[in-house]
Amino acid sequence: MLDAEAPGELAPVAAPPVRRSGRLRTWAVLGLLAAAVLALLSQGLLHSLNYFETVDQALASRAKLGTSVFRLEGVVVAGTIERTATGADFWVRGGRGERVFVRAHGTPPQLFQSDIPVVVQGHFTSATSDTFSADQILVKHTASYIAEHPGRVRAPNGTVR
Repeated sequence: MLDAEAPGELAPVAAPPVRRSGRLRTWAVLGLLAAAVLALLSQGLLHSLNYFETVDQALASRAKLGTSVFRLEGVVVAGTIERTATGADFWVRGGRGERVFVRAHGTPPQLFQSDIPVVVQGHFTSATSDTFSADQILVKHTASYIAEHPGRVRAPNGTVR
């Protein structure tokens, strides 16, 4: 028979000690998750930037670039634009006077003309070639271009800038 009046049985029981390893493990997991999220975000931002190579840079690293796709920036050489059935052929020059022949496929933009900076996306036809095969032409212009040529730049809604 149980004796409820037995000494020591009604004494309070001490709480078990708090395990610090559980808290430490939680903070470690949260830290790792935060680091993983930051790494993914930084990689996503770095790969979403669209850089271009100037004509001089591209020719200097032509062997390394090979036939990989990249963006090439230069100024369209005056008198070299020839419209073709598939697009346009023209020369672009760099800051040191280096030149690359561009064979562009597709319709050039309306603002495309001689003596303007352009960025073309494509690749060299070989690792030693001066011919660049482009599938896109981007015309670069600034506010000074718009000021010098009023009426040439139209917004999608038809208004002139």
